[in-house]
Amino acid sequence: KDTMYMFVRIWLLLLVLHSLVVAVGARTERRNVLFIMADDLRTSLGCYGDPVVKSPNIDQLASKSQVFLNAYAQQAVCAPSRTSMLTSRRPDTTRLYDFNSYWRVHSGNYTTMPQYFKSRGYYTMSVGKVFHPGIASNHTDDYPYSWSIPAYHPASFRFEKEKMCKGEDGKLHANLLCAVNVTEQPGGTLPDMESTDEAVRLLKSRANDDVPFFLAVGFHKPHIPFRIPQEYLSLYPIDQMTLAPDPNVPKLLPPVAYNPWMDVRKRDDVQKLNVSFPYGPIPKDFQLRVRQHYYAAVSYMDAQVGRLLSALGELGLADSTMVVFTSDHGWSLGEHGEWAKYSNFDVTTRVPLIFYVPGVTTIDDWLGESTFPFVDVLTQSELSFKSETPSLTTDYCRLTRNLLLWFMALCEKLCTEGDNLAHTFRHRERGKDAEAISFSQYPRPADTPQVNSDLPDLKDIKVMGYSLRSWDYRYTLWLGFNPQTFQVNVSDVHAGELYMLAGDPGQDENVYSDSDHSVMMTKMASLPHVSSFLIFSTHIFIHLLACLFLF
Repeated sequence: KDTMYMFVRIWLLLLVLHSLVVAVGARTERRNVLFIMADDLRTSLGCYGDPVVKSPNIDQLASKSQVFLNAYAQQAVCAPSRTSMLTSRRPDTTRLYDFNSYWRVHSGNYTTMPQYFKSRGYYTMSVGKVFHPGIASNHTDDYPYSWSIPAYHPASFRFEKEKMCKGEDGKLHANLLCAVNVTEQPGGTLPDMESTDEAVRLLKSRANDDVPFFLAVGFHKPHIPFRIPQEYLSLYPIDQMTLAPDPNVPKLLPPVAYNPWMDVRKRDDVQKLNVSFPYGPIPKDFQLRVRQHYYAAVSYMDAQVGRLLSALGELGLADSTMVVFTSDHGWSLGEHGEWAKYSNFDVTTRVPLIFYVPGVTTIDDWLGESTFPFVDVLTQSELSFKSETPSLTTDYCRLTRNLLLWFMALCEKLCTEGDNLAHTFRHRERGKDAEAISFSQYPRPADTPQVNSDLPDLKDIKVMGYSLRSWDYRYTLWLGFNPQTFQVNVSDVHAGELYMLAGDPGQDENVYSDSDHSVMMTKMASLPHVSSFLIFSTHIFIHLLACLFLF
């Protein structure tokens, strides 16, 4: 579905979808939610047109779902992004730009997505990395506010940052590239395998319960290090891997916009390369291996998603459970000379977003076959999946008055950042909306790259890069920022970026000038006011997604 969508609005869409499922389903007593979130997953999936990756289980889910092609995270780093999405507030509202604060104390006692479901009688459960662990979620994953039971974290995750990767010298290292023999790992397992086991156990425990559930499952991969089963590397022969199409730092990229990927540099195998700071390129042969391992990590994570979805079908829950699949943000694989998140480029802010709604996005299987049969990418031949999503025609897009009133009431209670555009649900989408805009941002400690540029502490933030993504351009201003008052100085412009996407889809040719700044300021002044400063106001783009919900 070719729509522009703000990542911060996922949970509102989920709530509306839930109402729809209840309205059209035959078994109204059970409408569950399975919310799956990957970590650092860009749109490198078959269902998003990536020709290299092998992701058959997620592609199978997509074939029975509504796939959104333009969803963007608010900040391309874990804690701020996850907090933004799970509270439906932007980083400038949560005031969380790093990992060092708990939003309920730091900015406001906001209702979270699982908390809202819990307050409506749902049994809510968290497995793996959903909230960012640590102080960002009060060292409890926001329990007991958000969850009915304490959140589960796989025991084997404690080894992720230890020396677990066998090097060429036969010794163990804390490497970036860390394909392992799982049987030799502690417990004979890996974190995402453990999380899948626990999630399946929880599904089984709730399968025959009358209380509906909300189960959130957060997979750690393809986050670094690439500590994955070694057999997945065989899917991506190194001689068939290619470099990023734009592996060099753009000539006119402002220094403040560049992230020096410090967490990658700290790995033992990368340190041996003696890559110069901050721009020095990684050797090409190592670049190919990094890309190989990232894709292998995606396939490994896809297999865990397949196990989870297969269990959902086998337990008879697929026709009564809505499934959402997404990621917290993307990741650079050499584009613009970068090897991490921590930027405002599409490759780091754009995320997959897939909604499976039983009876709405897929046709019921009257033969009783499994909705999501597991696809073992290591042994099964190439498979392709075609979408079963019904054509979104005018007849399909009929809205009952009660559902519209319910959603408008919900927005009055929960929608604090954006305009209530529920009335536009009466109109089907007619293609690209030239006025649709998504916003992202990223903080920096200085105008030039330094060791804390990727993830500065709040007290060190001096510049905030606010980025506006429309259908035909990405426009970014780097503005002075006061971390004590959380105020941005719109007249203190440190740098700017403007990429015209029709001729520059990779965002490599910065054509920003001071005159562009004044023109864009005038254009953005006409947008609705929803923030403490004019430039970065926004719409709720639900009207662009209306036909997904309406019937």
